[in-house]
Amino acid sequence: MSEIAIAVNHLNKIYRLYDKPIDRLKESLGLSRKKKYKEHYALRDVSFTVEKGETVGIIGTNGSGKSTILKIITGVLNATGGEVQVNGRISALLELGAGFNMEYSGIENIYLNGTMIGFSREEIDARLDDILKFADIGDFVYQPVKTYSSGMFVRLAFAVAINIEPEILIVDEALSVGDVFFQAKCYRKFEEFKKQGKTILIVSHDLGSISKYCDRVVLLNQGVKMAEGNPKEMVDLYKRLLVGQAEDPQEETLETQEPAESISEDEQWKRPYPLNPEKLEYGGGEAKIIDFTILDDRGLPGNTITKGSSFLIKMKVKFFSPVTEPIFAYTFKNIQGTELTGTNTMYEKADVPPRNPGDEVVVSFRQEMNLQGGEYLLSLGCTGYQNGEFCVFHRLYDICNVTVISSKNTVGFFDMNSKVEVEY
Repeated sequence: MSEIAIAVNHLNKIYRLYDKPIDRLKESLGLSRKKKYKEHYALRDVSFTVEKGETVGIIGTNGSGKSTILKIITGVLNATGGEVQVNGRISALLELGAGFNMEYSGIENIYLNGTMIGFSREEIDARLDDILKFADIGDFVYQPVKTYSSGMFVRLAFAVAINIEPEILIVDEALSVGDVFFQAKCYRKFEEFKKQGKTILIVSHDLGSISKYCDRVVLLNQGVKMAEGNPKEMVDLYKRLLVGQAEDPQEETLETQEPAESISEDEQWKRPYPLNPEKLEYGGGEAKIIDFTILDDRGLPGNTITKGSSFLIKMKVKFFSPVTEPIFAYTFKNIQGTELTGTNTMYEKADVPPRNPGDEVVVSFRQEMNLQGGEYLLSLGCTGYQNGEFCVFHRLYDICNVTVISSKNTVGFFDMNSKVEVEY
């Protein structure tokens, strides 16, 4: 029979929002008989359990209450209503800097954090070498942490949290500032924890990691638990939420949702993800990419694609001069800037006839996503030949990121989709 590590029962967290600071002061001094505040529910009647040995993820839109619920579980915040029960020693890595004294050195903060968790100096001494080896920040460990870079800071914080042998590890987005090698080291530690039967509760916007490492996922929206279930279903529902296709989970289940193809053409062009403010844009201006969208295998716009699924890149191009041989293209790069794959209408033998000023063209590239799980940058282009010379009309380099979610990665950039047989 399974044991419960964390039980969250009908949890509420209400904040009082005042229009003016003086209203808060008057109320605290008892000088006002009228209510001067509005109530904001950061969490409303949220319940779920985490069994011992489970890795559970919490996802949701910004402001949905993800970090708030972790702070209540770890005792950093008090709940307005409901209760939380924890069975086991918790080590928590919340926002960067939580629990650290900026004036202390790294070594002093190791002992400070260990003592706060409940370890004696002798117990911390026994773990010190493992902590220093994991953090790998060299002699900076003897300097005040206020002098650390964000990467060094999170290395030390995570090293302390993960090497004091907790029964329950709670992590809130803290790994997003670490470099890719440190993140890989941390996730290897997650794998060790899972094999040891320890409990992990993690909040992250990295849907790839959520899909790969979590046994179960809780989806929050505006302080309310929308649903919980296996990672793929919850990530799909989260993507629908981002484009307004899952507004009433009480009336709509995963099995009864309308097919995504029923969304209108205008809705397909909506982008529920940010554009890169550092994009590189240039061209002669004979044509311009006036819109683009990325659609997943259900026809929903979004920049999160499941590895192995089909997806669509569409761009809308308007012409301002006569163009005899237009070519439309896209490219994927990794975050280091290496071009990994891409194609264009010329390579695909989808030749486009000459275009005139005022013409608009919608170009669609449909393909299967075989890149490994991770983060990539998408570039778009409209080029062509004028009077026999190659010309760049409009290019958008690194216009947005694309997240590939994968539960299985192989070596290198691509998955060859190998079928393995072993004979004995």
